[in-house]
Amino acid sequence: MTITARWNGETLARSDDTVVVEGNHYFPAGDVARGILVPSETTSHCPWKGTANYYSINAGGEINTDAAWYYPEPKEAAVEIKDRIAFWKGVEVVEA
Repeated sequence: MTITARWNGETLARSDDTVVVEGNHYFPAGDVARGILVPSETTSHCPWKGTANYYSINAGGEINTDAAWYYPEPKEAAVEIKDRIAFWKGVEVVEA
């Protein structure tokens, strides 16, 4: 099954190899469109996954602040999401 992430009229990611954790699809970094991710200083902490870093999304001429996140060094319980990116804040993630 192919999963697609879209926002503001653009396809952000497309993959048949997502990992679902807590209802969020984590896309392999290589399946995310180049040039749409803008590094952010924002971080958050999950007790079992570790520290998340964020990206803002630049698509369709607009910025969606901190709308993508990833765990650069996930804890052992969440190792399957290493090198993967998830989306929120209005990003539509659907079966394509």
